[in-house]
Amino acid sequence: MSVFANRMLASAAASLMICGGAGIARAQTSTPAGNAPTVLPETKVEAPKQAAKPAKRTPRVVSRGAATPPQTPPPLSPIAQLEEKMSNFDQSRSNLYTTIGTTSDTISHDTIQNLPQGTNQSVEKVLLQAPGVSQDSAASGLLHVRNDHGNVQFRINGVMLPDGVTGFGTIFDTSFIGSIALVTGALPAEFGLRTVGLVDITTRKDVFNNSGTVSMYGGSHGTIVPSFEYGGTFGGNCAAPSTTPTSVKAPPAYADCFPGVQYYFTGRYLQTTVGLENSTPAYNAIHDFSQQEQGFAYMSAFVDPTTRVSLIAGTSNNNFQIPNIPGQPVGMNGNPPVTNAFGITNFDSALLNENQWETTHFGVLSVQTSANGFDGQLSYFTRYTNLHFLPDPVGDLLLNGIASKITRTSYTNGIQGDASYQINSAHTLRTGFTVSGEQVFVGNTSLVEPCTICDGTDNGAPESITDNVSKLGVLMGVYVQDEWKLTNQLTINAGLRFDQMYEFTNANQLSPRLSATYKPFENTTFHAGYARYFTPPVLVEAAPANIALFNNTTGAATGQGTDPILPERSHYFDAGVDQKIPLGCTSPAPKDCSSLELGVDAYYKIAQDLIDNGVFGQALVLSAFNYEKGYNEGIELHAKYNSGNFQAYANVAVAQQRAINPVSNQFLFDNTTPLDDLGGLTRFQYVQTHFIYTDHNQFVTASAGAIYTFCGRPATVAETFNSLSWCGTTLSADMIYGSGLRNGDANIGTVPDYTQVNVGIKREFLLPNDPKPMTVRFDVVNLFDKSYAIREGGGIGVFAPQFGPRRGFFLGISKKI
Repeated sequence: MSVFANRMLASAAASLMICGGAGIARAQTSTPAGNAPTVLPETKVEAPKQAAKPAKRTPRVVSRGAATPPQTPPPLSPIAQLEEKMSNFDQSRSNLYTTIGTTSDTISHDTIQNLPQGTNQSVEKVLLQAPGVSQDSAASGLLHVRNDHGNVQFRINGVMLPDGVTGFGTIFDTSFIGSIALVTGALPAEFGLRTVGLVDITTRKDVFNNSGTVSMYGGSHGTIVPSFEYGGTFGGNCAAPSTTPTSVKAPPAYADCFPGVQYYFTGRYLQTTVGLENSTPAYNAIHDFSQQEQGFAYMSAFVDPTTRVSLIAGTSNNNFQIPNIPGQPVGMNGNPPVTNAFGITNFDSALLNENQWETTHFGVLSVQTSANGFDGQLSYFTRYTNLHFLPDPVGDLLLNGIASKITRTSYTNGIQGDASYQINSAHTLRTGFTVSGEQVFVGNTSLVEPCTICDGTDNGAPESITDNVSKLGVLMGVYVQDEWKLTNQLTINAGLRFDQMYEFTNANQLSPRLSATYKPFENTTFHAGYARYFTPPVLVEAAPANIALFNNTTGAATGQGTDPILPERSHYFDAGVDQKIPLGCTSPAPKDCSSLELGVDAYYKIAQDLIDNGVFGQALVLSAFNYEKGYNEGIELHAKYNSGNFQAYANVAVAQQRAINPVSNQFLFDNTTPLDDLGGLTRFQYVQTHFIYTDHNQFVTASAGAIYTFCGRPATVAETFNSLSWCGTTLSADMIYGSGLRNGDANIGTVPDYTQVNVGIKREFLLPNDPKPMTVRFDVVNLFDKSYAIREGGGIGVFAPQFGPRRGFFLGISKKI
């Protein structure tokens, strides 16, 4: 019987060897030690390695072995498969674009939430925490990137939003932002038109789980901010995967069925008594009530396994009262001034009633495909914007000599296409185009008073003058570029871009771009680039004015010349280095390792027909003009530190922009009054012959912030009601510093420097029998109540003073549903 038993064991061992090596190895461990004459030494693992596929089935066959069989991942649900597919397509979409040779600063959704005020702050306020971004008033665009005025490009999921009418209000709700990156430097050829900075917004990916959030936020200055968001998936017809022991992996749900539609939408309402910057340093503004509404929607679905369709839509509706300055004298402005309007000779400027309404709608419909090394996206985009400024007829006539009702409307439609193909491991070819048409209407109906001698003593009864302009403008661009990976350390991106504009002037340019990234060590990256830029003016800001209509009235221009606005052409050079320093970790550093990132970046820009903007009149709307020559130079330093639940950052920029000789819309510059501080020259004469600092120039700009989260998770139910537990609590602070924007005749002075510090605390916790957390937050804006001027009412294109926010206390509560 022992011989028979040995033969049976040998036969079983041979059979298991055929079925799979893993099973053999584990079967041997269970063989009795007393069976030494068996064939165990001959049945090693090497032979079965040739049968790789059957080996995958053996864990179930030999489950009694001493070793634990490898565990296969559980099958994915249809929703999980859809999320995985969406994530893969998001990565494929990123292949369409490259930022080789540029500098990029990215702020995640979690960071935005954790900073003071969280998602209750605007996109523009968030961007003030990025390197080289300086603060300005709402009338001047809210911010400047590298001391340029405007010229910032906004993209959502890779699609550029077209220009609209510039106004006071933001059009974005930060709730929908998954990440926001400010990309600066010598941009690759695929980025055209607005080139001083690219604000690259990516929508959130964590919101399609059939849940949402409702919140209420408010506090000082009558601030009330209710908001909501919700996201999920619907419409799928894929069967749930089998979970029986015989099933190892479910077939991809998107391969043979419709996995559903992902959707996400948000809504926000803001009410405040300080809608615009206060025009006085007082705590409370006069006539500054504002109501602002924003909404956003996103939908995405797969047409087939290689094609995705997505829809983005947004809307904003903002109403503003224009803040007043008390104590302004009548009869001091106008050419000549007005001392009697409709029989009224005296007016209290604190009672001035000017208002502005702004409406914006935008939408993007994209079709994306990805297969066999090719990635492409074709998008249709549209944007409608309307701005309406309503003056105070009597007050504006007496205080300003003119009362202008301004209407600006822009309606843009266009197509953008981008494609990327990986030729081989060294070359990736990218190409694309944009075509857009914009219909604008610029209406100006002004109340003025006629005069004969025009000395302010013989003005006639008020009369109305209308100057309306309508134009269809067309912008077209095409590019091609090659990303060439010469070595594992050195990558070069070379491209050409051609742009054509048909607007109030027609022009075009062929623009070469060349940039490189060199990474000699794992954590060290050098970048450098050159770009030739072509920047058309914003169409509504370039509308010509018929100043002859206002001759011999109190609204007559004080300067001469109405040459059309030209596109800006520039040479841009940029270089820098970034160093990441792992702290207490071996190389390569794990993701959760503490690290310090340091960077420095320098740039130099030479511009012909430099575009600038200003407010020239009592209506707070921008008008554009060109300087014949300009240059912009600066250096930026930035640092980031991350260690577990703690993160901190700091940025410092030193820069200047100078320009000379207005060559378009020269009538905006006074050429009638000699000024002592300009050597007896008029403002126009001085700017015509001297390089001056542009009004938005700021020599030193800085920002910093820190965030610390206890435990890194929401507080449990037990911890929620334990006063000794800090779990779920986040402490945060941020600050901005500015050495001051320009003021005085021809921008020869500077407003005082300032520092604004904000702090916040929030706690996320669970309630009994509720798996979805609640968050309570408390924020203090301008902690030290620093009263500072952003503008003082002086400088080219600066009409009124604006002051930064005074100290405010804000409380918020939000609940996931």
